[in-house]
Amino acid sequence: MKPTSRTVRIAVTASPIAADRPHHPHHPHHPDTYEVLDRAEIAEVLALWPQDEPHDDFACMCHGDGGVSLYESGGERIRSAMPTGPLRPLFDPLDPAGLPARHRDRWAAAAPAGLRAYAADLARGTVPAPPSGVPSAVVFGWLGAVREEPRDAAWLLADRAPVRLLAGRPTEELAWAVRETDRTGLEGAVRFFASEEFTTRHPKRRRVPDTARDLLLRHARSHRPGDLPVLERRLLRAPEDRIRRS
Repeated sequence: MKPTSRTVRIAVTASPIAADRPHHPHHPHHPDTYEVLDRAEIAEVLALWPQDEPHDDFACMCHGDGGVSLYESGGERIRSAMPTGPLRPLFDPLDPAGLPARHRDRWAAAAPAGLRAYAADLARGTVPAPPSGVPSAVVFGWLGAVREEPRDAAWLLADRAPVRLLAGRPTEELAWAVRETDRTGLEGAVRFFASEEFTTRHPKRRRVPDTARDLLLRHARSHRPGDLPVLERRLLRAPEDRIRRS
C-alpha cells in the first residue's frame, strides 16, 4: 500500500498557488486554511500526487510550513508539499474546476431559495447588494446550518455571509425573528448575538425583549455554553416586552 493511499483528510494552508502572487486578490473570500474531506476529491488529488521523490517541479514542504498536507485517520501527517504542474489548477481559487470553486458552488447551491442568487455572486467573488424580502429568521437558519468544523474552502463565506446580512438589521427585527425561527435558526441567532457585529452595538441597540432574550440564553445554556457569558453581559433587557404572541 502506498503511503498516500491512507489519506482521509487534506489540509491546505497559505494558498499553494505561486508565492509571487498576492494571496487575497485571487478571490476576496478565499480562506488562508481549509480542508478537503470528500472521498472523490481526495482520490482526485492522490491520482495527481507524485509518488516518487520530489524533483524540480515539485517543491517539498517536509516540515509542514504551508502548502498541501495529507493526513491519515489517526491524525498523522503523511506528506506535505507545495504542488505544481497538474496539481496546481486543483488548488487555484480562481479556477472554476478547482476544489475551492467547487466548495463555494456547493455552498451557494445549498443556500435558502431567497438567498441563492446572493450566495452565487459571493461564490464568484463579487460583493452583491443585500437581497430584499428575506426574513431574518431565514438568515438565522442559514447561519445555524453552518458546521464550524471541519472547514472547507467555502467556510468563510458560510460564516460571514449570513452575519453580513444580519448586521445591517435593527435589533427589534432580529428579536422578533428569534421568536419565529426553529432550533437551527436559534443556533444561528445565538452565534450572531454573541458576535462582534452585535456586541459592539451601542447599548441602546442591544436592548432585547425578555421573550427573545430568554430563548437565546436557554439555547446557549444547552447547546453553546461558551457563548453564554457574552450573551449574559451584552444582551440588555428592553424596558418592556410589548410584543406578545396571541
